[in-house]
Parts: sequence; C-alpha cells; structure tokens
Amino acid sequence: MNIVRVVEELPAARRGVAVGTFDGVHLGHLRVIDAARAAELRTAVVTFDPHPRSVFGHDVGLLTTLERRLELFSAAGVDDVVVLEFDEALASLEPTEFAERILRGMGAEVVAAGETFRFGRDRRGDLALLEGLGFDVRRVPVLENVSSSRIRELVSGGEPDRAARLLGRPYEVEGIVVHGDHRGRELGFPTANLDVPPGLLIPPDGVYAGWTRDRLAAISVGTNVQFDGVELRVEAHLLDFDDDLYDQRLVVEIWSWLRGQMLFESVEALVEQIGADVGRARESERPV
Repeated sequence: MNIVRVVEELPAARRGVAVGTFDGVHLGHLRVIDAARAAELRTAVVTFDPHPRSVFGHDVGLLTTLERRLELFSAAGVDDVVVLEFDEALASLEPTEFAERILRGMGAEVVAAGETFRFGRDRRGDLALLEGLGFDVRRVPVLENVSSSRIRELVSGGEPDRAARLLGRPYEVEGIVVHGDHRGRELGFPTANLDVPPGLLIPPDGVYAGWTRDRLAAISVGTNVQFDGVELRVEAHLLDFDDDLYDQRLVVEIWSWLRGQMLFESVEALVEQIGADVGRARESERPV
C-alpha cells in the first residue's frame, strides 16, 4: 500500500477514492471503502491528520492512532492512501479547489463518502458539488447508530463489548512497552506497561479481559491505588507468556469489563484477586 502526504507523489492511475477522517475505521467507514473498491479502479483513501475537530479546539478522544488507521486501511484492501495534514490552510480551501487539486489531482474518477460528508471552507462542499464537477459519486448511507462519536461514548462508559459491535472488531489500546515499577512481576503477574500515545481514548479505570500477541490478557487501567500511584497506567498481563516486550509496540484488544479498581486490605488479598481476574480473563470470549 502506497502512503503519501501529497497527491503528486502518487503514480498516475484511475482511482476510486474514499474520503473521510475514518477515526476508528468502523463498520460505516468500511462500507465507504467498499463503495470505492466497487468501482473496480485502483482503490484509494484520502484521510486527515490530525483530527479536524481537534484543530478547531475540540477535545477528541481518538479511537485509533494514524499508524493503526493505516494498518486497517491495508487490511481493507486499499491500494493508496493520501494523508493530508489538516490545518487552517487546508480548512480554508474553497470546496472546488479541494476537489480539483486533491481529488482530480490524484486521478479520482469515482468518489465514495458518507452521505453527510462536507468539506472545504466553512464545510460548504458536499457530494452534490462533486457530482456537478463530473465525479462519479457513490453516496453511502449512514449506518444506524454507528459513528465514531457513539463508539467513544461506549468506550468511555466502560462498554468495550458494545463498542466492538460497531467497530466490527474489539476496541484497542496501543503503546510502546516501557519500564514501570516492576511490581507486577514481584507479585507473580508480570505486566507490559504501555506508553499510550497522547490523545488516544483510554477506557475508564478498571480491569478488563482482552488479547494481544496471540495471548489472552488481563488488562489494568488506573493509577494503582494499592501503592499510592498517581500516574494513569495501562498494563497488560499476558497469560502463559514470560518474554521481553520492552521497546516494542503492543496493540491490545479490550474485550470486556471484569471489575473496577479496588483498594485491598493487604497485598495478599490483592494477589488473590489478580489470580481471580486472570481466571476470568482465561474464560473470556472475543466479542466479535
């Protein structure tokens, strides 16, 4: 899959292009990509980074990093991706200029987007404008109750299993594995401590069942109140695994909520509860 930042870097080709931010690459987004692929031309995606709403001052909990978004595009069969830096200059482009410079410039003949898609200065551009400019527009109806905003609500509400049904896969948290306090190993349950990228949406404090590196996992999100911690951490205990993961990127699927964070009367009681959490994680099932 070709990944470029300016359309001029793409080789010339006739393309079916899906346009959107695609945060989360959920089931609705995949329908847009499928509509572009149905053109039977070279399949391309135009996406934006950073998230447009964040540029205008909104706090957006991202469902995917750009790296993960690109991996999901590749898994969806996309040939080319144009990642446009979303800034005030791009936002101020007249809709016709965006269409001609970006879409026409990359060889778009077919353009697929959600039926409510807007673009250009003051969001004045729409799919009717693109049709008037001669593009073959494929309007993709919005899937009922499937949106990045709704998925954020579910993840923030501690319902990753319901979010998974809208994503078409489990919700994920990712980061580079860094050194922590090594307390998990001392307790008999070593964990991978994730340095989560800024802006990525993290589920509420609690313990979750999940999956990473082909292993079931018990995942702790919180400040480690048992040991007076103050830093929010995401730590994954991989079942039946005892290898070195430091400095590696780990993408962790969050399957289901197990319990909230608790303060125990003793370290022994904590260890007993962690053992129970691991037992429940071992019996957990992927939500989709």
